[in-house]
Order: sequence, then structure tokens, then C-alpha cells
Amino acid sequence: MRFLHPTAFATAALLMFCMLDAAASSNNGKAKGADAKPETEPSGYTIGADDLLAVNVWKEPEISRTVLVRPDGNISLPLIGDMRANGRTPDQLRAEIRQRLLGYLSDPEVAVIVQEARSQKFNILGEVERPGSYPLGKSMTVLDAIAVAGGCRDFAKSTRIFVLRVNADGSRVRVPFNYKEAIKGQKLNQNTELQPHDTVVVP
Repeated sequence: MRFLHPTAFATAALLMFCMLDAAASSNNGKAKGADAKPETEPSGYTIGADDLLAVNVWKEPEISRTVLVRPDGNISLPLIGDMRANGRTPDQLRAEIRQRLLGYLSDPEVAVIVQEARSQKFNILGEVERPGSYPLGKSMTVLDAIAVAGGCRDFAKSTRIFVLRVNADGSRVRVPFNYKEAIKGQKLNQNTELQPHDTVVVP
């Protein structure tokens, strides 16, 4: 009987161990890949009044159309009639449209696309260089809004600025803002984050 030299035996053992370890890692990777759940997608854009939506139902051109979200937050579609779109994500709206169409179509494929995000805007009026309506950026504050509008004019009453806001229940609130204090770093809690359809008034 022939015996391997100790060095050759150690080399063969090490090679066998590496091969087994690689195979185990490969199998574990496959198992993890099979069991792993896809990452949760972000909540996404929230639809609001004045947004323009494209609702497409595959192979159903009579139902597919571009619709405007009305001021009451609803849209109208064939077979379905009125339904609420305001406050929902496109995926949530797609799911409900599909559910409602199941009574008329077999396994409908529905897509909802925001063609124009008209609801995400704010207004700024009064003594600023460029008053008007502007797109509402993420985490935009009153100071940001004044900067976008070119800043206050010379005779603006910058200590008496306020934000007009309409709540979900239809009530209106007036949020005061003192520009001079804010730019000095004082009472920064008054530099509130703007919401869609807020109006900044600079007297």
C-alpha cells in the first residue's frame, strides 16, 4: 500500500476543504436568494387636486384615458364612475381601479401614471420680486419660498409675513412669520415647512 507524503496529504486535505466550503457558500447564496423578499418600495408620490393622470387599461382603449383630478379630489372613469384619487399613491389608485373593473373585465391590467404633478405647488404674493405660483420642492420652508421669489422688496413689512393654509377639513389657518428674526437665527420654529397650496403673503 502506498501512503501519501505528509506534505501532499496536507495539500490534498486543504484543497478538499476549500471545495466543500465553496459549494456550501454557493448553496447558501441560492437559498438566501430564493427566500429573500424584495426591498419595500418607497410610498411614492401622493396624488392631489389638479394633477393630470393617465389611466391605461391594457387592450381597452375605450376605458383608457387622461383625467384631471377635480377640486373635490375625484376622477371619473367609464364603467366605474366617480372615485377618490386625492391623497392616494398611483399604485393605490391602480389597485382600486383594477378591483372595480373585475366586475366587467377578466383580469384587467391597469397602469396609473402622473403626467403632470400640478398639485405640488405653492403661491407667494405681495412685496417680493417675483410673486406667483411655484413648484413645491421637498422640505421647502417659508425662507426657501421667499428666496425662490427673488427676496423681499425694499418696503416689505418683513416682520408681518404669514402663510395661509387650508386644512384637510376645509378650515383655514394663518401661520405668522418674522423674516428679520428668522435670518438672525431666532425663533427658527416659525420657519415652517410648506404644504401643497400654501400661500405666503408678504405685506
